[in-house]
Amino acid sequence: MNLRIFIANRIYSSTRYGLSGGIVRIAVISVAIGIAVMISSVAMVIGFKQQIREKVIGFAAHIQIESLENTASWEVKPIERNQQFVVELMQMDGVSHIQGVANKAGIIKTDDQIQGIVLKGVGADYNWSYLDDKIKQGSTVRFQDGERSNEVLISSALAGKLLLKVGDDLRVWFISSEDAQARGRRFTIAGIYETGLTEFDEMYVFGDIGHVQRLNGWKSNEVGHFEVQINDINKLDQLGDLIYHSIPVNLIAFTASESYPHIFDWLDLQDMNVIVIIILMVLVAGITMISTLLIIILERTSMIGILKALGSSNKLVREIFIFHAFAILIRGLIWGNLIGIGFCLVQYYTGFLKLPAESYYLSEVPIYLNAAHVGLINMGTVVLWFLMLIIPTMVISRISP
Repeated sequence: MNLRIFIANRIYSSTRYGLSGGIVRIAVISVAIGIAVMISSVAMVIGFKQQIREKVIGFAAHIQIESLENTASWEVKPIERNQQFVVELMQMDGVSHIQGVANKAGIIKTDDQIQGIVLKGVGADYNWSYLDDKIKQGSTVRFQDGERSNEVLISSALAGKLLLKVGDDLRVWFISSEDAQARGRRFTIAGIYETGLTEFDEMYVFGDIGHVQRLNGWKSNEVGHFEVQINDINKLDQLGDLIYHSIPVNLIAFTASESYPHIFDWLDLQDMNVIVIIILMVLVAGITMISTLLIIILERTSMIGILKALGSSNKLVREIFIFHAFAILIRGLIWGNLIGIGFCLVQYYTGFLKLPAESYYLSEVPIYLNAAHVGLINMGTVVLWFLMLIIPTMVISRISP
């Protein structure tokens, strides 16, 4: 056996019962807590960002294409659905689906309540995969081209405010863009959905795009804008740029991050929180390890003197204590990984930690546990702590036989 490892193991065995045993246990606990907190923090923040992005993109799609002449108003200039650029975009690598939709602002009127909403008109080409698992009551609707449907989906937030349920009639008033006259439409509630995105849930009602076309005086092949869905969200900016330069000059393309910058900027700020937590955990555990190793070295001064008297170099003695500290680190890492990964798994399967949905858009703390992230956290922290442990071993060179 290597001399350094042999002596380091003997020191570790005797340390557990010596005066520094309590200090070693504190160091192990400190390392374990640091690793567990870092693993949990990264898993929670990545899970949080991932779920919020999915929610926003489920409503707004990855990329929207609309007329360049549109303003911030809900009254927009229509786009013809059947165009050559739509066919070309569908053949573009990374694009999974394109759908035409149209929005129309209106007011829901009940016996004792009034609520402003936006009717999101969708057609037969609409992808319902996002909303299918968000239905709390009733069912989703499927619209067919050329067939008029009065069925709509409303959110649980609107249903709660207006005391509505599945099967109820819904009276909505719209202002026609042609003659500025109020026009009423009676719909039937087919389903109630809930996404957790309060600002969307309190606004959107899903219905047949034919109603929006007739209210605006559009043709049956005209839409308000196109929604483009892609396969990989990491290529959002890249594909957004490519699509922007592939569409006619009278149209403009926006990515979801450009359409809702306040949400995506807020998500980016979460990265800073994780960085601060990781730095604090590394520093706290690292300083604890430095203090522990320094105490062990001072406690073993006579042994260091004997080793030097027998001809050992400062380098050899320093390596002995570094190996000893590394044994403490490994023990803390094992416990830290067990605690951190165990906590993440329990939260993932039980969701016992809850969140106020009106503030965070989620009802429970999300978890995204990735083996690569866990490995990088362990490797990075071990390297940093190992470098920090070189500092206290410098004391050894000052000890004389």
